[in-house]
Amino acid sequence: MDKNSFNKASCHPLQTWEWGEFRKAWGNKVIRLPFGQLTLHSLPLLPYKIAAFEKGPAPTKNMLNELKKLAKEENLIFIKLEPSVSENLEKLKNLLSEYGATKGKTLFTPTTFWIDLTKSEEELLKSFHSKTRYNIRLAQKNGVEVVEDNSEAAFKKYLELTKETVKRQGFYAHNRRYHELMWEHLHRKPVSEGKEPIARLLTARYKSQIITAWIVFVWKDFLYYPYGASTEKHKNIMANNLMMWEAIRFGKSLGLKTFDLWGREEGKGFTKFKEGYGPQVVEFLGTWDLPTSPFYWPYRILESLRWILLRAKSKFSKPSF
Repeated sequence: MDKNSFNKASCHPLQTWEWGEFRKAWGNKVIRLPFGQLTLHSLPLLPYKIAAFEKGPAPTKNMLNELKKLAKEENLIFIKLEPSVSENLEKLKNLLSEYGATKGKTLFTPTTFWIDLTKSEEELLKSFHSKTRYNIRLAQKNGVEVVEDNSEAAFKKYLELTKETVKRQGFYAHNRRYHELMWEHLHRKPVSEGKEPIARLLTARYKSQIITAWIVFVWKDFLYYPYGASTEKHKNIMANNLMMWEAIRFGKSLGLKTFDLWGREEGKGFTKFKEGYGPQVVEFLGTWDLPTSPFYWPYRILESLRWILLRAKSKFSKPSF
């Protein structure tokens, strides 16, 4: 299976050849099948593995049969599926249930926000919350400038801001090495090969200093917003609001049709921020585990205990980057 034909069929950045090469560099075994790629994850002290099939196409009987066959070959306890599918959900849920799949612990949120990039700037601005429009104008008045900057210096600043954001907000994020490898395979290598990169870096500057940095993915007709970081300094000038608006304009300038804001969780601050831009709520098929071993339910019990311990640990230690 060659890279070009594989990417032609891929429906999401996490299903691209480049993402697979990145995950290999990160230490995962990657299996590529005609309908998509899976990452394999070893379990400590055990001869078993689990697999993740993230953002693949809609499941079919043939796909599920092939996945069960793969599970036997690779000694998998189960395969976690999170299809990038938002249509025919009930029919697909019934199919998964027929094959013994069960709802699993989520990796990605089951709903997200989409912004229609085919609308005019005037239409989009009109759909925003009035406070959001005010904050965009405030950032512009304060002289904030948003530009695409894929330089090594800008990427280094992105890493610094991510470290600061993790420390400030106290959430667990992928470490520095993960981001470096991702950028290497989704930006640097494609550029060196004379191809358009999947990953781009948008920066917001205030008084010549980068105070906000976002990595966005460009794939097919979609723009995605997976990673963002900012400094606590100058937070009152609303650079993040202008960043989102300029990211929308960036996607439009590339002729893209949809901006996927990469997640939505009720009650979270980032969700409220995104809601200000009048996006459409999109529901996906959700997370499903396809058990392929009698050890699946013991694993789920141990997994639940592990998360209880991690949550308890988080009360006494801060996450690092």
